[in-house]
Amino acid sequence: MAASSILVVLHDFALGGTERVAVRLAEAWAKRGAAVTIFAGSDAGPLRALAGEVVEIVVAEPSILRRSGSRRRLAQAARAFVEQRRFDGVFIPGNFHWPVAAALAGSGIPVVAQVSAALDKPQRGRLRQWAFEVRMRHLLRKVQAVVALSDVARDQADRILRRPVTTTIALPALSDDSAPPLLIPETKPPIVLAAGRLVPEKGFARLIEAFARLPEGTARLVIVGDGPEADALRRQSEALGLDDRVELAGYVADIRPWLNAARLFVLASDFEGYPAVLVEALAAGRPAVATDCTPATRLLDAPGAGMVVPLDDSDALARAIAAMLAQSAPDPEALAALVAHHRIGAVAAEYLDLFAGLRA
Repeated sequence: MAASSILVVLHDFALGGTERVAVRLAEAWAKRGAAVTIFAGSDAGPLRALAGEVVEIVVAEPSILRRSGSRRRLAQAARAFVEQRRFDGVFIPGNFHWPVAAALAGSGIPVVAQVSAALDKPQRGRLRQWAFEVRMRHLLRKVQAVVALSDVARDQADRILRRPVTTTIALPALSDDSAPPLLIPETKPPIVLAAGRLVPEKGFARLIEAFARLPEGTARLVIVGDGPEADALRRQSEALGLDDRVELAGYVADIRPWLNAARLFVLASDFEGYPAVLVEALAAGRPAVATDCTPATRLLDAPGAGMVVPLDDSDALARAIAAMLAQSAPDPEALAALVAHHRIGAVAAEYLDLFAGLRA
């Protein structure tokens, strides 16, 4: 039996992966009969419109904007809200919102906290990793359930929390009516696509460096996304003489048309939780090259799905891109089948079963 009422707490409706997943799940739960409320610190952000009319939106008064200490204030406001209204379950989306989980876990309402970002980052170093784990253990010490997006993250979470509390539920990256994959185009030169926020940890500078090592005419690189590194990446492309081979296309609302035009997708990040864009690439029938930055790269173990390269290795990245472009194009339908379990309908149902189990 599904939970009859679910509360989702968000800081705002910023254009982030965590927020997008939370809003889409809220709508899916509501369409399956649950009464869903999103309590937000602010209604700012472009994802506000995604919630539709089936989800109740309650905004804190006064609004809580993102700044130092704002997550603590959001947690306090959310605690006051649940003292006024009762819910059968609370969903805390992503690592960013864990302080809210700590505030609500003692309220008598079952709290489900999601792990959205990498738990074990080599870049942190031993001391910072230890501090991260202590903080995670403190914030999630009383939650009734934790949801991870992969079995790897599930095992890491249980180790850190020192109790078997974590369940694996797939990332709902795909809609139930997403279009079937198209045949890979025979564009000359082929298009290599990358996407994401233009920030250093996404590895776009490394990708451009790797692309410069490919012979001219091998491919054209298109990067979709926006962010503070945009100008620096353009200057890097110019300095390497790649003006006519690298395109920074800016933010796009829908990546699917760009994937349809691509021969290959590349994920060059330093670290990721479970990137939706890799799932979307495979769903579009496009193979991928990825750095070893996320448990999601296990999807690329299937024949023809792609290659995984070490972190911070431009040479290996260039070799993998060249090798994938030299191979025969894989069957798009076979690649799409690898990620069919990421459709939101099945994922939403798993969450509702989890809430129902907690109620029981």
